[in-house]
Parts: sequence; structure tokens; C-alpha cells
Amino acid sequence: MKKLTCITTLMLLAFATALNSANLTSESFIDAAAFGFSPNATGVQNLKALQAAVDKGGTITVSRPGTYKLAGTITIGDNTSLVFGNGTIIQKSAENGHFTHVFINKGAYTRQYNHNITIEGLNLSVNGVEKAWSEIYGLRGHISFFYVKDVKLERFRCTDLATKQFCVHICTFEDFLMNDAVIIGDKDGVHFGPGKRFRISNVVFRTSDDALALVPGDWVTANPEYGNLEDGIIENITELASFRREGAFAKIVASGWPDWKPGMKVQQGTAVLSNGRIYRVAMEADSKVYTSSTCPDFEFGMKELDGINWLMFQQDTIHTAAVRNIVFRDIFLYGIRTPFSILSYSNHWEHSYYPGAPMPVQGNISLEKVHMLSNESHGLFHISTPVDFLNIRDCTLKKGFIHFGHAQDYATYPPTYIHITGCTFLDEGASMLIKNDSPGKEIYLKTSGNLVVGKEFSSLVDAGKGNIHIDSDLPGLKEKTILNSAAY
Repeated sequence: MKKLTCITTLMLLAFATALNSANLTSESFIDAAAFGFSPNATGVQNLKALQAAVDKGGTITVSRPGTYKLAGTITIGDNTSLVFGNGTIIQKSAENGHFTHVFINKGAYTRQYNHNITIEGLNLSVNGVEKAWSEIYGLRGHISFFYVKDVKLERFRCTDLATKQFCVHICTFEDFLMNDAVIIGDKDGVHFGPGKRFRISNVVFRTSDDALALVPGDWVTANPEYGNLEDGIIENITELASFRREGAFAKIVASGWPDWKPGMKVQQGTAVLSNGRIYRVAMEADSKVYTSSTCPDFEFGMKELDGINWLMFQQDTIHTAAVRNIVFRDIFLYGIRTPFSILSYSNHWEHSYYPGAPMPVQGNISLEKVHMLSNESHGLFHISTPVDFLNIRDCTLKKGFIHFGHAQDYATYPPTYIHITGCTFLDEGASMLIKNDSPGKEIYLKTSGNLVVGKEFSSLVDAGKGNIHIDSDLPGLKEKTILNSAAY
């Protein structure tokens, strides 16, 4: 008995020592209620209370169920976790006027990295309170992160997204995880600028604009910096049906810009490199063309030169921004729009590729177990930028053709290699697989191990004024090894 008692005592002492060494005491957690954060308080009072709690760092908890009004932005520093309990709702309040961010990292304002930030259990109500223009030009998410490393967003809900702001906006980052979310509304669900290493898992979207915007080059008002977006996994996602055809499930945008030269023509959104800085034209959203005669060479802010309003965008010498190494897997698409759009803009708001600039080559995009489940689907891909590799595996395809649209300088683009394997084709009769509208485009297509379900299915390709090289097991393509286009 004495021996057992000694053993028990030693185990308890070891457990207590482990707790103390890990500092797992009640003092490790901060209850926001102790600072006055309450469902009964005003949005102004709650703003002051929650900010005071968050400024302590560590883990801040909100456990009492209820709707908490918030009348401004909470800034989060390093090594901070916000944990919201079940039944808690954070509701934007316009007591001090409309505002942009509900949560943002502190370093966003100075472009200095913050580390180790977690938001868990957040149920956000936009409540019609939105403002597209924040203190950081181009950053417009209700939840925004800019210059961050190691960020996690877990168990998140927002079902009343309005028309002006993105739900989640993250730019210039490393290591971002988002898991277990529902985002419904009228603007982008998750909007990415440049960054590397990210995973989006277990999310339901129904958005009138893009569910996922992978846009390291985007409108001048829609990202605060340029750069590449790389190494991402997007998995177990459902896009619910919507009546809208605008936007895409996943919009993948590239940009390329030149060195500034006297006399060059510029428009809203045009970017140039000058003296180690990137400058962008920030004018009205129209198609007006301006002639730039004076080199932009100021260190920060905006300045008007030759009647052109220039924005000093970032200190850098890069010429391109592209998306690479992205895996989409276990995706369920009930929407009626083309789900994957790989493009550069040319419209009133943005001209993201300047003719003659270095080319941003996007690619190594993989689709695994992507299921097109709507009877009104409009193609699988629309592509108008350089893309090297597309891998499509174990997918269910319905009207799942790939369209290469006309784009600038296409004749000098690298070839696109497409591998389709293990997929199920549901269409009946003749069905377009690849349509090319870009002169000089070279496409290499290989298909293998696919299942054809539709009656009298026959796959077609249209090379236009390009070339499609074919090695295929699909009916209609089996006998072809190469399809030559019409003369240029």
C-alpha cells in the first residue's frame, strides 16, 4: 500500500510540475468580460473593452452567448489568440460611422510582420456596415491580415456579406490556415494577395462575386502589394448554387508591368517600375488613356504628374505577379458559372498586363476529385494568361470544356500541357473539350484511364489558329495524334 501511495504521489507531483512548466494556469487565459466586453454594452464600449483585452496578448476568450456590437477595428499583435464560444456573434455597428476592418494585425499599418495569430469560433454579422476604403489603400476585408506569418482562422461564419468588402483578405503572408467556415453573400469570400504556403479546408461558399480570389496582381483598389502566390491546398469545399454567373469559384489573376518610359500610355491600374519602386495609376474607373511624360519618383503616398494620379505602391523591383503550385481537391460545384478563371484584367478598373512587359507564367494547377454538379455549367476553365501545366484527375465533368480566350502576345506564350486522367464524362453526344481562340497557341493534351458515361459521347477540340497535340483515350480523339490549325 505504501508503495502504491508513493507512486501515486510521484505521479501527482510530475503532473503538477508539467502543468507549471507549461504555464497552463487560469492566468494564461484572459476573459474579455473582465474588461467590460458584453452583449449589453454599446459598440463603442465594446470596442474599447475588447481592444484592452487583446492588447494583453495570449489567449482572449469570449464565452457568454449573445450578440456583441462592435463600432470599430480591433488590432491584433503577436502571439495572440481570440476564442469565441458557441452562441456568440460579433456584429458591426455604425455608432461611429461605417468602417472597414473588424480585425486586422497591428503590423499592417507599418508593413512589419506579426506572428502567431489565431481567431477561433468567430460568427461575424456585417449588419450592412461596410466601407471599401481603409487607411491601407487596397486592403478591404472585414477580416484583414497584411504582413503576417503563422495565422489561423478556425470555425468561422459570415452569412450576410454585402457588396463592397471582401470577407477575408490576406496579403503578404507566410503560412495561413483556414478551416471550417461558411461564407455567404455578395462579395469575395477569401481574397488572396501575394504569399506562400496556405490551406483552405472544409468551407461552404455562396457568393455573388468570387468565392476564392487568388489575385497577387489585382485592381489597384483591391490589394496593397504585388508578388507571387504559391504553394496552396484548397480542399473539401462546396460552392452552393447561385443565380449569378459573374465571378468564378476560383479566380486566378496574373500581372506584368514594364519599366517606366517617357511618353508611355497608361490607364487606371497601370503599374510601372521606376527607381526601385512600383507605382500604379489610381484614376477614375474608365477607359481613358493618359500619356506619362514625368517619371514618378516619390517615396510614399500619391502625387499628380501630367494630370495622372500616381500611387507609390511598394518598394520593390519585381515585374510580374503570378499564381503557382495550387491543388484543388474534393470540390463540389453546384454553381452555374465557369468555376476556374485564369486571367489578366483588361477593363475599366484594371489593365493588369502591359503589352511588352515580362510575362507572368501561371500554372502547375491541379484539380483532384472536382465534381461539376449543376446542369447549367458553363465550362471548367477560362484561360487568358500564360499557363504551363494543368492536371485534372478523378473529376466528374459536365460541360467541362477548357476555353483559351484571346489575349495579348499569345503567340509568344509558352505551351500549355494538359493531363486528364481517371475522370468521368457525363455529357451525351458531341462535346467540346478544348476551344482555342488565341492565334499561335500551342496545347499538348494527354488523356488516359477515363470513364465515358453519356450516350454516344464524342469529344471535340477546336484549335482555332493554334495547334493542339493529342494523345487521347476519349471517343472522337483516339484516332488523332495532332490537330493542326488553319494558317495564321
